[in-house]
Amino acid sequence: MGKQLDKVELSAAEKATLEKLINKGKHAARKVKRAQILLHLDKGKQPRAIAEAVGLSLATVYNVHGRFLKDRLGALEEKPRPGQPRKVTPEVEAAVTRIACSQAPDGHARWTVSLINEEIVELGYQVHDESVRLILKKASSSPGSKSSGASAR
Repeated sequence: MGKQLDKVELSAAEKATLEKLINKGKHAARKVKRAQILLHLDKGKQPRAIAEAVGLSLATVYNVHGRFLKDRLGALEEKPRPGQPRKVTPEVEAAVTRIACSQAPDGHARWTVSLINEEIVELGYQVHDESVRLILKKASSSPGSKSSGASAR
């Protein structure tokens, strides 16, 4: 037998909210599953039976239960995820734009993505060619182009 859980007692309003979330509208599957777990917990079911009924792991049942005790219906929401930090900072974007807008190096008619990347590396930044291309695309610039990009009518 697994770890004993504290009794979950939902108010009538909370039950109604969870039932509505499960039965009406479009909601994220994770949120619906969490609502189902809470309703099963309110009925006094065992964690293993809930996990099988809802189709999730036993750990998820325990996690939702713990979050419910802390945040009540806040347990339905996703926790913020830190994500990967940005590799291309605004400082790097400014340097790429500054280089692309400057005079092309001797022996070249215009800047290429590779040439810009070489300059960026010399400045001490570590950026891939594709990142330079995306920065230029975002800035709506074309290295070496004579046009501003606006069409003449």
